[in-house]
Amino acid sequence: MTSSQREYLSGCCGLYRSTLLDNIIPFWMEYGLDKVNGGIYTCLDRDGTLMDSTKSVWFQGRWGYIAANLYNRVEKRPEWLEASRSAIDFIERHCFDTDGHMFFTVTASGEPVQKRRYVFSECFAAMAMAEYSKAAGDPAMAVRALKVFKSIQRMVSTEGFLPPKTTVKGRGHSLTMMLINVASIVREVISDPALDRQIEESLDALERYFIHPEFKALLESVGPEGEFQDTLAGRTINPGHCIETAWFILKQARTADGAWIPGRRDLGLKIFDWSWDWGWDETYGGIINFRDCRNFPPQDYSQDMKFWWPQCEAIIASLMCYQASGDERYLELHKKAHDWAFAHLPDSEYGEWYGYLHRDGSVAQPAKGNIFKGPFHIPRMLIEAGLLVQEILSSK
Repeated sequence: MTSSQREYLSGCCGLYRSTLLDNIIPFWMEYGLDKVNGGIYTCLDRDGTLMDSTKSVWFQGRWGYIAANLYNRVEKRPEWLEASRSAIDFIERHCFDTDGHMFFTVTASGEPVQKRRYVFSECFAAMAMAEYSKAAGDPAMAVRALKVFKSIQRMVSTEGFLPPKTTVKGRGHSLTMMLINVASIVREVISDPALDRQIEESLDALERYFIHPEFKALLESVGPEGEFQDTLAGRTINPGHCIETAWFILKQARTADGAWIPGRRDLGLKIFDWSWDWGWDETYGGIINFRDCRNFPPQDYSQDMKFWWPQCEAIIASLMCYQASGDERYLELHKKAHDWAFAHLPDSEYGEWYGYLHRDGSVAQPAKGNIFKGPFHIPRMLIEAGLLVQEILSSK
């Protein structure tokens, strides 16, 4: 590593920490916490004004995880542990329906608003419980996390429990990749063969079904046996999801003693390379939302926008690819992703980051949160990337 590369990474490390501790987390601790009912609000305007008190159940789990992760990996601040527990308690009191399936949104006080066919609320709840278990030294919470994880598996495998999205049979990338992350986080606090099997099955499914070398792409949806479906939906590439998947895989590509597992490492690098090529906008910079693997116009109305979260995933994944390979090309890609994100996303006047940008990087709408955006992708990136930089600098 050259002195200029070391200087660059050291600067990134300081910036990630200051952005996390002096900007992102204070914004949500001040404006997001519900001090009456518990949990967190996410529908915040640019300056933190509450626009809608409807609560995203996803984000009760996401925030519960982030707050405990801050406690475990950044600083042991009691207010973060308390915030995590508040979100988990709100989940337990209000967010599970009688059939075990969680709601998608609830009112401020926890009355049900909407329930969807997905199990991502459960995924984030399990992550929060596992991370809190580690932070608080609470083995009962680890058992609870495992129970929620097994409930996810039960619901997904029980035919008819979750209504199908369409009549077309197939597989979806999102849950496949998500379960790698959830199982690995739960496995850190409790052992169970179901967790090991899930990680192996998801890794195998990604390689067996979703990777399509003829397009140099990982597709969002495929047929039951990985068949290419030549439709608008079947041709969809979501570069942000794929880049996120790449670093989930690379996290599973190291043994306990730090050695790399070649096959997994190569898989993660390949998915990142393909997804960067599809996602990076050579004209304006940044990771674009959607592409069509046959280069037809994507059907999603936001197809050429730049959302906050793919930029965050690109920052993490490029660093991890550099760590895994030693190839300085990935450090250059990291600099592209880092520079673009920090040039366009932060709000210097009110704090936090914008979430929705036009293709050219101009702000599409200035709110800091809604049902889908809140304190997750940005703080996770700042934590993960900061620690990755520290590891890289200490090893070179």
